[in-house]
Amino acid sequence: MWNRCLILLVLSLLNSLLSRGWQAHAAERIDFRTQVAPILQQHCLRCHSDGKSSGELSLTNGMSLVEQDLVSPGKPDQSRLIEVLTPATVGKRAQMPKEGPSLTAKEIDILRDWIRDGALWPANFEIQSPASASKSWWSLQPLASPTPPAPLRAIPNWPASPVDQFVLRRLQENDLAPASEADRRALIRRVTFDLTGLPPTPADVNSFVVDHSPTAYERLIDRLLASPQYGERWGRHWLDVMRFGESNGYEQNHVRDNAWPFRDYVIQSFNEDKPFDRFVLEQLAGDIVGQGDPQIEVATGFLVAGSFDSVGNGNPIARRLIRANTLDDVIAATGSSFLGLTINCCRCHDHKFDPLAQLDYYRVRAAFEGLQQTARTLTTTAQKQRHDALREPLLQQLSNVEAQITDLRRTVDNRVNEERTTLIQKLFPRPRVSKYETTETFAPVEARFFRFTILRSTGATGKSAVSLDEFEIFSAKDPTHNLALATRGAKASVRSMRYSNDDPLAYGAHHLNDGRFDAVWISGEPGGQLTIEFPQAVTIASATWSADRIRAYAPNRSGAFPDEYVLETSRDGKQWTAIAGHAGRQPYDESRLNEQLFLKALQPEEQENHKTLLELRQSVRRKLSAIKPLPTAWIGTFSEPEEPTYLMKGGDPEKKGPDVAPASLSVLDQVVPSYQLADDAPEASRRQKLAQWITHAENPLTPRVLANRIWHYHFGRGIVATPSDLGYNGGRPSHPQLLDWLAQQVHLRQWRWKPIHRLILTSETYRQASTFQADSAQVDADARLLWRFPPRRLTAEAIRDSILEVAGRLEHKMGGAGFRLYEYTVDNVATYYPRNDVGQETYRRAVYHQNARAVKVDLLGEYDLPECALPAPQRNITISPLQALTLQNHSFMIDMARSFAHRLVLETGTDNIEQQVTRAYQLAFARDPIAEEAAAAHRLIQDFGLVVFCRALYNANEFIYVH
Repeated sequence: MWNRCLILLVLSLLNSLLSRGWQAHAAERIDFRTQVAPILQQHCLRCHSDGKSSGELSLTNGMSLVEQDLVSPGKPDQSRLIEVLTPATVGKRAQMPKEGPSLTAKEIDILRDWIRDGALWPANFEIQSPASASKSWWSLQPLASPTPPAPLRAIPNWPASPVDQFVLRRLQENDLAPASEADRRALIRRVTFDLTGLPPTPADVNSFVVDHSPTAYERLIDRLLASPQYGERWGRHWLDVMRFGESNGYEQNHVRDNAWPFRDYVIQSFNEDKPFDRFVLEQLAGDIVGQGDPQIEVATGFLVAGSFDSVGNGNPIARRLIRANTLDDVIAATGSSFLGLTINCCRCHDHKFDPLAQLDYYRVRAAFEGLQQTARTLTTTAQKQRHDALREPLLQQLSNVEAQITDLRRTVDNRVNEERTTLIQKLFPRPRVSKYETTETFAPVEARFFRFTILRSTGATGKSAVSLDEFEIFSAKDPTHNLALATRGAKASVRSMRYSNDDPLAYGAHHLNDGRFDAVWISGEPGGQLTIEFPQAVTIASATWSADRIRAYAPNRSGAFPDEYVLETSRDGKQWTAIAGHAGRQPYDESRLNEQLFLKALQPEEQENHKTLLELRQSVRRKLSAIKPLPTAWIGTFSEPEEPTYLMKGGDPEKKGPDVAPASLSVLDQVVPSYQLADDAPEASRRQKLAQWITHAENPLTPRVLANRIWHYHFGRGIVATPSDLGYNGGRPSHPQLLDWLAQQVHLRQWRWKPIHRLILTSETYRQASTFQADSAQVDADARLLWRFPPRRLTAEAIRDSILEVAGRLEHKMGGAGFRLYEYTVDNVATYYPRNDVGQETYRRAVYHQNARAVKVDLLGEYDLPECALPAPQRNITISPLQALTLQNHSFMIDMARSFAHRLVLETGTDNIEQQVTRAYQLAFARDPIAEEAAAAHRLIQDFGLVVFCRALYNANEFIYVH
């Protein structure tokens, strides 16, 4: 209806203007291009422009609306345009625009003056649809101080709070009415899950239902907010927002076993109701404001919680790109988590949609230039001093011993250098091993089994493996006849790292004797072995092996290769005889060669002195290792930047632009006092200053983002539906005045979460029933205006926790290292496997699960636990057959159904089916069964048993939804 009216209005306006020739004149008081057009562009063209003309009305140009009459030139009070844009009464929303903020009084006055001046529209002028936001964008404006509006029509018990006043006004403006209050059982289940992520106990439900005092509900909220489970529930929300994961991601994806202290910090901060401005400051600069206090220093885990490419790269260009990507993750998390801005979109160019300049991106980057992704010691100043007092004398003693060993080496090395060539020829008459081809010859020997055992590998570490591409064994009669080939019946086996843990087709031992020079990895530690079994006893006289026979790799390619080894034969595979080894070969690497020359050149007195020094060094090292190391956590380290921050043209580190100093975002210069530090400002001051700017009292974004996030988690959708993007590509506020009112409350309540919870939870808006009303749904299908409480599915963690809680198996231990629902092995890269041998240690709350990136675990994964490689300010809610199948058939569910049944028997103390059914409904659904449900349950238990009945309750929609 209003669209048709607006069409007539605009068409009337344009007909009048066109009849006047649409000529601008020099004396007009209002400039259409700079004053009127921007208003129409911002408020109207989102719906009324070419290509998306709501109600067939486009306001982009006047020529297409010649025959319409929308204004009375010179008479603004008689113009329908002013009528639909002006609220009928103070505090009521205008008929237009339907989305986004209403026009301000100043904007309406400009339109009135324009019409009074004759409503001239310049000839051939078209208003372009807004493709981006300007600094006048709604979220970038100072916080308003709206007065809660009075209702248009009285409703019993409404409004009960200012929140209700804003909500009710929007409902009544759209001819909607709120739902009645939810029954008390539904309400306690809703608010208990909301604040703790766990179902209410039957005792808690009964106590609340029979408590008719006027403060019963408020006391319930206070009790839940004071429970430690509150921090576990709402801390998990924050971990979603800021992309917390406990593995590195990327190619290697190694687990971070020391990331959990940050998770505990978040949970504790929520339980303490830490002010959000302090929360922000600690996460960006906790090492500064909490120096010496591990409970605060740990907060910088926020900065390094994201993915990290731990592989490294020998190419300096690639290293700089990896570094740029690492800091990009930090910038993105900071902008989206605290400000609701996609700052990371400015890395390569100015933001395409928001008024953010590329320079802003690098101003923020300058604050983080000193950050390194690594673990840091986490302890009190006093503990560190005590630890240092124990280590420093030993470290000094070790330094003295090392100096004496160095002096001795220098003396001996000088002597060795005088006759080095002669010594090498005398001590090592055989050539060094070669990765391209190494051969050992020996006296002919009869063998059924042949074994190659590694004693030492050059370039090997405790976790590395050596690579061999082919192993050949030749006959004594014919030195070209390779008896080890699989085609001749020989079988190869290895003590291999990758073969045992990865794809045997890719890394299997069969590649060692297939004649194709395919790599196989053998354990590089002493004892790594390869065994060849011949089909029958044969006489052999030589063996040849290699790692790069066809010279496919660069000569300087790094990698471990065996340089000390022993060859053995056996006739039965039990008794082995050594037939050859590395003795007499020149060591493969120079350092090993020098070591051998040094030891051979020692004189008797020097040998004794060297032995004493080595024993003393070993003794000091043992004492040092006996001192318990200080704990570390993955919270980053900080140092002064090596070079100034520079703008990267196109986001490319190799295309240097001008230097950029640490500074505030220019997008808010008109609202928040700006700052700019010197190019060489101390690293610590950069992050601290940024945190202070983010939480400045005049910054409108941070309190809006916080208020919207809290609303989002209470109702399943924020006032702005995109909690981490309040820019042009984000949603528009459904209740803009309510959002600003709540943001003001954030300030008034000193940035604390719990008072905002109370404001929202005690409102009639929150306490509405979730009953569906068809007529209301026709107007507002997804209950965006909150004519009912939006029912929603529990999160993956809440589903799993509830299953355990109802079964009586939930372990309530808080804090500390987490548990895993997967097996984890590592060679060069991490490999994850589902874990089957779960037990009580895995029955903790799911917030303590060690969530690795790119790892999906049973029920949590099926019910949309977010992939922690990216922030998850909103959780996806999917529906798939696998969800129902998992709830029905997973071994965890069957075990929990058995435990649930066992609990029912214990708590009812009887075989009375009616009592068991009633107790089961109270535990699972916070209510008693109705007669039909009780009868059906009785039949099910009689026919199939109590465990099957418990499985059925777990599979009910009512169990995994709140209403």
